[in-house]
Amino acid sequence: MRAAICHEYGPPESLRVEDVTTPTPGRGDVLVRIAYAAVNFPDVLIIADRYQMSAPVPFTPGSEFSGTVVDVGYGVSDLARGDRVFGAAFVGAFADHIVVQREALRSVPHDVPLEHAAGFWVAHATAYHSLRSIAAVEPGDWVVVLGAGGGVGLAAVEIATLLGARVVAAASSPEKLELCTARGAVATIDSSSVDLRDGIRTAIGHDADVVIDPVGGPLTERALRATRWGGRYVSVGFASGEIPRIPLNLILLKGAIVRGFEFASFAREAPELQRRDTAELLQLFADRKLVPHISSVHSLDGVAEALRAVTDRRSTGKVLIAP
Repeated sequence: MRAAICHEYGPPESLRVEDVTTPTPGRGDVLVRIAYAAVNFPDVLIIADRYQMSAPVPFTPGSEFSGTVVDVGYGVSDLARGDRVFGAAFVGAFADHIVVQREALRSVPHDVPLEHAAGFWVAHATAYHSLRSIAAVEPGDWVVVLGAGGGVGLAAVEIATLLGARVVAAASSPEKLELCTARGAVATIDSSSVDLRDGIRTAIGHDADVVIDPVGGPLTERALRATRWGGRYVSVGFASGEIPRIPLNLILLKGAIVRGFEFASFAREAPELQRRDTAELLQLFADRKLVPHISSVHSLDGVAEALRAVTDRRSTGKVLIAP
């Protein structure tokens, strides 16, 4: 099979597409022929060895995928050759095939295209848990979404709207803002040309109830300054590449609640909320109330270009690779 290999840490251009041996499923494993793999910002960090967990080289990056079952290992009885599945792993998805544990896979709902299944889980689950459980969004809340044109940001716009919130989308281009409006935002802010704090207050007429922040960097403090007393600020990542430092006096004066979301710790520390959110989210997906926006699809040979589109924040929604 063919796979993108990271032999040494570095930029996306350091990856090499090579012929490698197709893996064999062991006990509890499933071998999947990948139809589509989705690019997520953590993939870029893992390749550069800047993620909170390190993947020893050489390795195949890529965490999110969809495809069909080719073979199953001993002990797997509920999946068979040809079944359509989607799932996520730490690495391994930028390839023709991947072996994962059965627990890492879910069946693709009837009539859902495989490209939508590949681009759904990571971004939408991050956004759903952040809004539903971490921020506890209520109908009528004013929710500001930073980086709203990206994968997690656009998913947050869609989900907050479904939860009955009024969404203000902040993004860096008119094209991204137009997409956010089409996905439910009631107001938009061009964060590349407008001061974020002033833009939020102008759009709403007062400070925000909730901020969802997958960007970090200098936008964080500006958005926090436009959060109401007792408002909820949720950090879900640092797509800007800069981890911000927040003046604690802002939190003191505003009585703000600042929380973070990260998959592993949330599942470990709040398993009941995780199960509830997951069931609700998968039902919305099966009912086609949530449909990922796919901005581009690249071949495996174009893996560096796909990663670069996400790194440089040129993409909207999800970028896919079709091996």
